[in-house]
Amino acid sequence: MTDSFHDAIAREVDADFAEACAFLAELVKVPTDNPPGDCAAHGAKAKSLLEALGLEVEAHPVPEAEARAVGMISATNLIVRQRFGSGDGPTIALNAHGDVVPPGQGWTQDPYGAVVIDDPVHGAEMVGRGVAVSKSDFATYTFALLALRKLAAAGLKLDGNIELHFTYDEEVGGDIGPRWLLEQGLSKPDYALSAGFSYAVTTAHNGCLHLEVTVRGKQGHAAMPESGVDALAAATTILSALYASRAELAKRSSSTYGINSPTLNVGLIEGGINTNVVPDRVTFRIDRRMIPEEIPAQAEAELRALIETTAASLPGIRIEIRRVLLALPLVKLPGAERLTESLQKHGEHYFGTAITEHGVPLYTDARHYTAAGIPTVLYGAGPRTLGEANGHAADEKLRLNDLRRATATVASMLAELLAVSAT
Repeated sequence: MTDSFHDAIAREVDADFAEACAFLAELVKVPTDNPPGDCAAHGAKAKSLLEALGLEVEAHPVPEAEARAVGMISATNLIVRQRFGSGDGPTIALNAHGDVVPPGQGWTQDPYGAVVIDDPVHGAEMVGRGVAVSKSDFATYTFALLALRKLAAAGLKLDGNIELHFTYDEEVGGDIGPRWLLEQGLSKPDYALSAGFSYAVTTAHNGCLHLEVTVRGKQGHAAMPESGVDALAAATTILSALYASRAELAKRSSSTYGINSPTLNVGLIEGGINTNVVPDRVTFRIDRRMIPEEIPAQAEAELRALIETTAASLPGIRIEIRRVLLALPLVKLPGAERLTESLQKHGEHYFGTAITEHGVPLYTDARHYTAAGIPTVLYGAGPRTLGEANGHAADEKLRLNDLRRATATVASMLAELLAVSAT
């Protein structure tokens, strides 16, 4: 595509950029902490804002029982559908999630204030929970679509469909968001783009397994420890075996740039009755990250076997193992290279630097699209690393110039895949 085309995209994005920033600020101001996951109000706010921009919005409330089953209170999935030309071209879905982790401590700004500060190096930055992960891409994708609508109205020939999928359960696995939309038959896209950052296209990511282990013993008086069976002592032995297994996991390497080895972490633990009682129950949760080359069922079987074998050597101890989450790795499907190559080309034009391809050790909603056979990559507004954005940390921030350039990059990619006549 010519520089004149890129310039036309940039002009449309620039013309609406103040409105895009205001749109993002309004989304940040409505809390969507997950947990507790009471996100219906944000869905209503986003719907109102999108409709004010002239978009038709479908609201799909998730049944309360299904929301409760994943530990949430409420969620409403939103779909915007835009047809260009005959609509016979490809359908491209753009997905971002509105739920966020709770803000925690250490903020110097109101987590829901959407305060804009001027950084002497990077320029204007908006601060707020979710401003980078990933309410930013509500704005990226919405205003990329609006730029194309204006260009199409001015005569640019496009053919195909763009859908915006705005969902609210990424922090608990995406089962009632993207997966729900696909399984309900509400969308059947040819390609999908999921929320990401600006300086690289993410084409692979780790899978994640969460197991909850309950260790049961027998309570007894602390003055006579032998009268009980100490569940905490047993849990300590099991935990020691789990931590020792990390060395073996570290020997397994991924061939995907940006991803190293599988990891294991114990992030939650609770139990006991009182200080003067032998603990009869201890529960802990394991986070096991799987590299793309691993087979999830085998990884889970291996982990369960380690726990069960260790527990079997402990007299009087019973264990229960419950799967809490299984998030499959993201892998490249045929056709995903069209998205990657287009984003790299246009991103390099707007950012003035090479846009790399990489994998990340996280897991995202993108995997639900690839599980349905849809070529998917991640790209959106944000810095080079999650750390630079303070993602999931205090003072989460977004460089507004990255939002501007990412919006133009996504709009250009969409135009290319929808067969723009001007080349």
